[in-house]
Amino acid sequence: MLKIALPNKGSLAEETTAMLREAGYKQRTDLKDLVLVDEANGVEFYYLRPRDIAVYVGERTLDLGFTGRDMLLDSAAEADEIMPLGFGGTRFRFAAPGASEWTVADLEGKRIGTSYPGLLRSYLDSHGVTARLIKLDGAVESSVRLGVADAVADVVETGSTLKRAGLVMFGDSILDSEAILIKQRGVADPSGLDLLKRRLTGVIAARNYRMIDYNVPVEELEAACSITPGIDSPTVSPLHREGWVAVRAMIPSKQAQAIMDELWDAGAEGILVTDIAACRL
Repeated sequence: MLKIALPNKGSLAEETTAMLREAGYKQRTDLKDLVLVDEANGVEFYYLRPRDIAVYVGERTLDLGFTGRDMLLDSAAEADEIMPLGFGGTRFRFAAPGASEWTVADLEGKRIGTSYPGLLRSYLDSHGVTARLIKLDGAVESSVRLGVADAVADVVETGSTLKRAGLVMFGDSILDSEAILIKQRGVADPSGLDLLKRRLTGVIAARNYRMIDYNVPVEELEAACSITPGIDSPTVSPLHREGWVAVRAMIPSKQAQAIMDELWDAGAEGILVTDIAACRL
């Protein structure tokens, strides 16, 4: 039985659960459940604090885990990222009052408030900077105003929380993070991992692509296919209408409207775009 750790709460938990359901795995309906057994797929799911997941996997208590890249690196656990999942994207940035011209070197000797001391220490060491790290479990942006820190290093989505606290981001991104799948370091892949990865890859593709169908005159087929090359090649079928063909291809979801406009200008008609529930590529 494959043992997998999942986040027990928060947006990471919600999106992970949704992805696994789309991939055909059973998920809990009661948020108080800490363990769920999916007999049909040979998996046991364990719902844990997101920050603890890398530790459980690294200690070889569980085979796999869904967590954030930032939390994996901060934990220093004996676990490795094996697959990015395409959601939960964040950046890890420095911020301080009036620090728009600061560089990492300006943090020498400063106090830095953070919830990720392991990750931050490694970054500062790699830049030859010595600073005092103030470990906080939350509300890092308040540490400067309250006199606990001179600067902060925190996870940022829009940056609005830091701005409201009077802080200015500076320097390059310390880390670009997202949700990831991790496994134990230095051991053979567990049975069931290949199937899980294949299903997750199918879900990611289904989310990022749509199916487009349209009719086009034969003389405009090459131009139309250059607009919709598909994954391997578009499917082209003859129509009863003489001189016309039907074309089907996968297209990037974010470009769907622009592609429809291009096809219309190229002479295509009956253009339809539909969602993809699942796929294998």
